[in-house]
Amino acid sequence: AMAEAVADRVCAKAGRQVLTWGTGDLLFLNDLFPKDWVSFIGGRSDEYLKAPSTSVKLAFYSSVANLDLVWTPIYEPDRFITGERLSLFFPLGPTGPGLAGGGEVVQPLGIDRKLKNGEFHGRLHRTVAGLEIALYGYLGFFKQPLAGAVVTPGQPPVMAAKHSRLGVYGASVRGSLLGGIFNVESAFYHSMDDKDGDDPLIPNHHLRSLVGYEHELLPKMTLGLQYYNEYTLQHDELKKASPFPQVEPLELRHVVTLRWMYRLLRDDLVLGLFGFYSPNEKDFYLRPKVEYKVSDALKLAAGANILWGKDEHTFFGMLQENTNVYARARYVF
Repeated sequence: AMAEAVADRVCAKAGRQVLTWGTGDLLFLNDLFPKDWVSFIGGRSDEYLKAPSTSVKLAFYSSVANLDLVWTPIYEPDRFITGERLSLFFPLGPTGPGLAGGGEVVQPLGIDRKLKNGEFHGRLHRTVAGLEIALYGYLGFFKQPLAGAVVTPGQPPVMAAKHSRLGVYGASVRGSLLGGIFNVESAFYHSMDDKDGDDPLIPNHHLRSLVGYEHELLPKMTLGLQYYNEYTLQHDELKKASPFPQVEPLELRHVVTLRWMYRLLRDDLVLGLFGFYSPNEKDFYLRPKVEYKVSDALKLAAGANILWGKDEHTFFGMLQENTNVYARARYVF
């Protein structure tokens, strides 16, 4: 259930709701609202990637700028991959680091359901000379935990996922350029529980940056490109402290993405491809799909999630055993 109240310059919403902001296309820098990665990689419709949260949202409007504030009293993590349905990289397997699945390999350590462990999101935004400018802030926890291990005598080690405290501060700009739309976004991830960067079980401070451009190549055919990177601070300290330095993230990770979409038959037929590729981690994730609208009530879709990596510990390489094809029929009544 959700309640909503509107005044001339204030709008308030409270309850279960899907929230999102930021400029990235399937790349999230300042959007710290929960995502359902199991659904996304498993072949469900893209709309289910954005998971709901029980939150209070206040929006303030003025001629100077608009302010959005969101409070989530009970922390809402991502619906992340645990190994139960989809496999992932496990650094402490019986034969050493490798891919694991077929059971709940990662057992999340819960966060106490107390108000002090809630999340706060903020966005200050306005349009200036056709440019959409925004500043962002977040206080809460990493949405996906970094997995360590709990060792019980006489039993194999089990991954224990810990959500550590996080602050995020960022900005974005979006506007028109050469007949298309460009966007630039950046965010600093402040790892509050690992200020020295030498705890391998907690993510380090890092900086995420993105630049993107989308253009209509032909009528009904669009092409979008993005360049994204993650720069890990105190990387030397992380490598020295890690028991497995060879599987730690690179100091600077690069990713390029491509989105191609073509609408045919009065938009009833949609062909699409989205691809992620990291040139220095040497891994990729391709999402081809075709959708056909039979009627207002019935929509058919087919596609694939194709993942591969040279190394099993990289971002997409660790998910390569989850490559799948899917077919979907959706009837609305």
